[in-house]
Amino acid sequence: MAIPTLPESLHMDKVYNVLVLCTGNSARSILGEALINTLGQGRFRAFSAGSHAGGVVNPYAIAQLQAIGYPTERLRSKSWDAFAAPGAPEMDFVLTVCDQAAGEMCLIWPGHPMTAHWGFEDPAAVQGSDEVKRHAFAQVFQQIRSRVQSFVELPLGKLDAAAIKREIVAIGQPPPDAIRAASASEPAEQAGR
Repeated sequence: MAIPTLPESLHMDKVYNVLVLCTGNSARSILGEALINTLGQGRFRAFSAGSHAGGVVNPYAIAQLQAIGYPTERLRSKSWDAFAAPGAPEMDFVLTVCDQAAGEMCLIWPGHPMTAHWGFEDPAAVQGSDEVKRHAFAQVFQQIRSRVQSFVELPLGKLDAAAIKREIVAIGQPPPDAIRAASASEPAEQAGR
């Protein structure tokens, strides 16, 4: 069996286009776009979109990005249809950051990019005081940052397509200690029912 080779578009000096998708394109995908653009240091150009974009970027996401000095004036919530249309930038990677958008993945993306799902809890769904909401956004921001850091450090020019796919999928998996913690809490939750 032949080892798959990298698509012609995946070269060392190439700028990789990445589309980060969520349902509303107001929080997690916006944070992902900004972090890839920042941590990618010119090697990556990120975009974000939503399957049912709400048209407004969450103010807590904007505040989180302003805290790291990321320019936020051009961020906007937009539909993923714009990236599947003729003339749209060709993506190398498409990453979903919410479970609902991952389940809706039915568009055919120009260029046939590699895809992966990196699920995160929705900080916009958190109820409570401003402090509680800010904390939720800060926590998800750090989780996204950790995965993005692993992604931008991949030696893309040295890996074949199958290895890149394995790596980007693995980045989206919860760490083993999170799986153990979730499993340990299930019996306690079930006992409380």
